[in-house]
Amino acid sequence: MKNKILNIALVGAALMATTSCSDFLETKSVSTADGEFVFSNMTTARAAMNGAYSEWHGAVSAHIFGDGLFYALDIAGSDIMRHPEKYANQLPRHQPETFYEGGAAAGTYNPVTYGKEAPSSPYAVLFSVVGKANAIASAIEGMDGYAEMQKQTAPSNLSQLYGEAVCLRATAYRELIKYYGDVPYQSVFGVAAGSLVCRDSIYDVIINDVQRVAPLMYPVGKDNKNYFSSTYAYALIGRLALEAAGYQTRRGDMTYVDGEGKALTFETLGTANNNATYGRRADWRNLYGIAKEAYKNCLANLGTCSFSDSYSTFFDELHADDNGFATESIYEEPFSQGATGNDPRSYSLGRPSSGGSSKAYPCKAYGQGRINPAFYYGVFDPNDVRRDLSCTVTGSTGKGFEKLISFNPGSKSDGGGICCNKFDECRQPVVWTANQRRSGINAPYLRLSEVYLGYAEACAMTGDEATAKEYLAKIRNRAFNGNGNVDAFIASEGSLFKAIIDERGFEFAGEGDRRWTLIRTGLLPEKISEIKSLTAAMINGLKTNGYYTFANGNTISNVIYTKMVDPKKELGMKSRLVGACTDKSNPVTFPGWRGQKDWEDVSGFTGYASNSKSNLAIKGLFEKLSDAEIAALKADGYAEASWGKDLVKNEAEYSDYLFYGYDSVKAPIYLFPFSPNVMSTGGFTNGYGFANN
Repeated sequence: MKNKILNIALVGAALMATTSCSDFLETKSVSTADGEFVFSNMTTARAAMNGAYSEWHGAVSAHIFGDGLFYALDIAGSDIMRHPEKYANQLPRHQPETFYEGGAAAGTYNPVTYGKEAPSSPYAVLFSVVGKANAIASAIEGMDGYAEMQKQTAPSNLSQLYGEAVCLRATAYRELIKYYGDVPYQSVFGVAAGSLVCRDSIYDVIINDVQRVAPLMYPVGKDNKNYFSSTYAYALIGRLALEAAGYQTRRGDMTYVDGEGKALTFETLGTANNNATYGRRADWRNLYGIAKEAYKNCLANLGTCSFSDSYSTFFDELHADDNGFATESIYEEPFSQGATGNDPRSYSLGRPSSGGSSKAYPCKAYGQGRINPAFYYGVFDPNDVRRDLSCTVTGSTGKGFEKLISFNPGSKSDGGGICCNKFDECRQPVVWTANQRRSGINAPYLRLSEVYLGYAEACAMTGDEATAKEYLAKIRNRAFNGNGNVDAFIASEGSLFKAIIDERGFEFAGEGDRRWTLIRTGLLPEKISEIKSLTAAMINGLKTNGYYTFANGNTISNVIYTKMVDPKKELGMKSRLVGACTDKSNPVTFPGWRGQKDWEDVSGFTGYASNSKSNLAIKGLFEKLSDAEIAALKADGYAEASWGKDLVKNEAEYSDYLFYGYDSVKAPIYLFPFSPNVMSTGGFTNGYGFANN
């Protein structure tokens, strides 16, 4: 196949003053012959699109779902999530987490650590995705039947394929904007990206693009949730519109315009920082209106996607096997168990394991994503079923045994504090024990609960409070077994909007969603101040009294008590693996969603004796024990384990370095700098105080 495909490029912001949105979307001379050749039958056409998906998968596995910039920027740096190792030992991760120490460290930060250089940089890989999508979209736009296809009132195979290409381009740009802010807009296949274009015009154009194709795509099916659909397209419009309407930090040396080239004004928060300001477009209400309509259309085109009665169902289905998709998923990035490549989600965001990189039970899981202890104890409602599925205090030794994760800085199950729990290789029916990063657990990119909460947010911000409350209630009631007490929750949050955003935090805790959500909603300064104050109070209480009791009734103590047990032989349990548990009196099963896989049933495992004590019983995790209770526990074989005292010992890591240098007033520098080669090739410079050499 020849690649004589042309698409127009967005011009720089300085040239936009008299340009219309239709000019941005105009398609110039395209080789009709090439398009007719490639798309003469759906077999070759689908093969071309699969090649574009393969390029996207490479970007996902290396940069977006567990490694790369997701590792450095998304996973930590919110009121919910943090990094596990010592601040000074991991500056390339911790400095972005702290918004580059309030901006002071931006000028010395080396972008090559996680940004790398082409061709393996996230910037280059995402633009390669854009190029593949452009090639397919432009080929179809150049076909003789393109104009007729646009007039269709129902989807066809060709319009579906065209929609997938347009959605892929928009999705890649969404990631580029989230990580870099203003970027070039590349739409000429095979031509290097040029100068910077303001993100607001890109948002407007790609939203317009996806709005055109969404009605001509099929709803998501049962077995194709690794392809884009009309369900995905409408949800993507909603996601893009919420982000375009939200607060972002913009550099002071750019001219910002909308998709028609008209100058924008902004509502700002706080003060400027490194010649950058934090604000949202003054026309944000219009964008929320677009989001509301898009989510409404998504809910009318759900296909095989449906809302589960149980929160755990989604994660059970993700772990189940290699052949299906979760019912609630709209789009999943697929990973095959044992396949060559990089399957990062369980390694970076899963329940940790101190096993070796190969032939372990389970293999090493680093546990890059950790949970702020003050959030776990003081913010997460003890009766919320999502807490234990999202957060864990135990991991695996890698030899078939459960292990308490201490608050001493570290990684794996050897330290680092409370960890994310939603991706646990122990929960897979078949575990890949040959080597690490081969679990085969798919990465969820968009699911129905996000649509419900996005729709609720858009409704709240456009005055439709009844609908907003209805969809908030769907999420919250599921998390509290039908009794979410929504009115009281809204009252405690201070507004319906804040309730929806915090509900999103609970729903997606431990998945890397919170940081970007707080940034775009403008709640970042407030939430960071709150978690810093709560953390300081917790540590002060531990230092002063040996314990601290939070407003929700949870108590964290300097020490807890643990012992190893055999849950099958000693307690008559059917499995070593523990599921949901509300029985707070049972130290083996509460907190839930932990334990170990029945490794004795796994071929090749020889680690258990006849009565191996594989699981950890825990007492005193959430309450202050009396002297009598402690004496009884010791008599029963429990031993004292250091807990809150390790927070005190590592106060600098958990409190002093918590958003070190960020004052909740100056504009947060949350973006990633362009690498030297990117700037040299593109002919532009960094903003936000980042170095330009």
